[in-house]
Amino acid sequence: MSDSVHPAEKLEEQARRRQKSKNVQPLKALMPFILQYPWRVFGAFVSLVLAAASTLTLPVAVRYVIDNGFSGTDAAAVDIYFKAMMAVAVVIGIASASRFYFVSWLGERVTSDLRLAVYTHITKLSPSFFEVTKTGEVLSRLTADTTLIKTVVGSSASIALRKGRANIFMFIGAAVMLSITSLSLSSLAVLILPMIIVPMILFGRMVRRLSRASQDRIADTSAMASETIQSIQVVQAFTHEEEDRRKFSEIVENSFATAKMRVMARSLLTALAFTLVFAGVVGILWLGAQKVVMGDMTSGTLGQFIIYAILCSTAIAALSEVWGDIQLAAGATERLVEILEVEPQIKAPQNPVNMPARVNGHVDFKDVTFHYPTRPQIAALDGFSFSVSPGETVALVGPSGAGKSTVFQLLMRFYDPSTGFVGLDDVNLQQADPLDIRQQISIVPQETVIFADTVYQNILFGRPSATANEVYAAADKALADEFVRQFPEGYDTKLGERGVTLSGGQRQRIAIARAILRNAPLLLLDEATSALDAESEKVVQTALERLMEGRTTLVIAHRLATVLKADRIIVMDGGKVIATGTHAQLLEQEGLYQRLANLQFGEGKGNLQVI
Repeated sequence: MSDSVHPAEKLEEQARRRQKSKNVQPLKALMPFILQYPWRVFGAFVSLVLAAASTLTLPVAVRYVIDNGFSGTDAAAVDIYFKAMMAVAVVIGIASASRFYFVSWLGERVTSDLRLAVYTHITKLSPSFFEVTKTGEVLSRLTADTTLIKTVVGSSASIALRKGRANIFMFIGAAVMLSITSLSLSSLAVLILPMIIVPMILFGRMVRRLSRASQDRIADTSAMASETIQSIQVVQAFTHEEEDRRKFSEIVENSFATAKMRVMARSLLTALAFTLVFAGVVGILWLGAQKVVMGDMTSGTLGQFIIYAILCSTAIAALSEVWGDIQLAAGATERLVEILEVEPQIKAPQNPVNMPARVNGHVDFKDVTFHYPTRPQIAALDGFSFSVSPGETVALVGPSGAGKSTVFQLLMRFYDPSTGFVGLDDVNLQQADPLDIRQQISIVPQETVIFADTVYQNILFGRPSATANEVYAAADKALADEFVRQFPEGYDTKLGERGVTLSGGQRQRIAIARAILRNAPLLLLDEATSALDAESEKVVQTALERLMEGRTTLVIAHRLATVLKADRIIVMDGGKVIATGTHAQLLEQEGLYQRLANLQFGEGKGNLQVI
């Protein structure tokens, strides 16, 4: 295997490690996405600075109006001050609009890019990752977490980037102007500041931990709901609705309890910040009023100081909300980063061997041993060896757990063998790019996957570059064209999720048409007729025979009747080859194949199947 540590175990270890983290380090992962748009970042930065700077000039005008204008000795001066204030207001409006546009655009764009990056990475992860990671958990990270980041970072109410940065500039600018206006009063504010900042940081950390826990609980609800909905007929058939509702109710209540704690922490953070900020402001202003009474400060200077103090305190109070929202974003981002940092166990080597444009179809397994990551103590294949010549049809038969499906998994390089050699046209698959390997293979699975799209798009899935005529020809060859034409909308008919509107035979023929359209030299058939009635099986078998023409074909067989025409049959048990030959040859040998044949073809047992 390419990595001795299971990717899901890495995910859990990353979660534990970040749970101990006390900062917003996960947000650094957003920087590469943001820095892709430097001009938008520059525009947002200039707008934020301009809006903050313009706002900071207003108190100066107020000071001169109070000190010089209200005396009534110079009406022209009053006009100048108010005209200047009006001009500043216009600048603030334009700068604020620009700030809103640039930062909101960046937030929307970054969130979209992040969602695409996570989805792209998920599609590259090996099947071993999904063995122990629930689909609902992955979907929660892809949707709920990115939506939370969008709400905090990129929506029209963006606090963390839009309002947050503006208030940072406002706080710094107001603090500087406070020092210029009155150094003594500003010094008192500096002494009070740690009493405000420290509680904000401590509560912010609590909010971040609770945010992470809340998102995990949401993922739990998504995972269970996804699993139940996908299997709703089984749930209803076993009248399991009440039990599932009870479990889901428990999960929802756990999610609510965690969310309630997060809301409480946010509320305490906000209350503490506002109380401390405004208590400090009132105290400082009381001292300022004493200075005016004693003649140490003019009324205009105190007015200027009051406005700067209000701007500064408002900025701090707003930043307390920002800090809480940043912690929410950090909690969501770290969950996404955990997935982005999971390396697929199966990936192209640094210098992959080039596969031929179209292989001949020579398959070779030499002394292959393999253990699934979730079952390391059990060998799915144990010293397994066999080869298939180009154009040959070989069937794999045996009881459940014999290792038949594992052969397909290794051949498509969803896994790598623990030891041994798996080759295609003498190319060691571990030295090749998985994408190049899979381009050479068509598969018709036992459980056909039909997407919630049209018939046309489901067939086109086999080769997206195919023309319409090629799609229709593939459907015709798969004996699907006849029933598709009978649909009200023909090939444009929507099939519903998992093809619920189709019969089993129709789904299989769609899958066969997809494989025909792919036109790959190596064909894998995972008992495509096992769940069909006799009439449907005959039609599908005819379609399969057309598909197999001119291709190397491997067939997993549960019904021995479907492999009577195979060039060779490999009998497997316990991950080993225990017999090889044609149907007639194997019947002459006492052993597993003969017993299976007697079960299926023996008197009174003709309908029995190998499971």
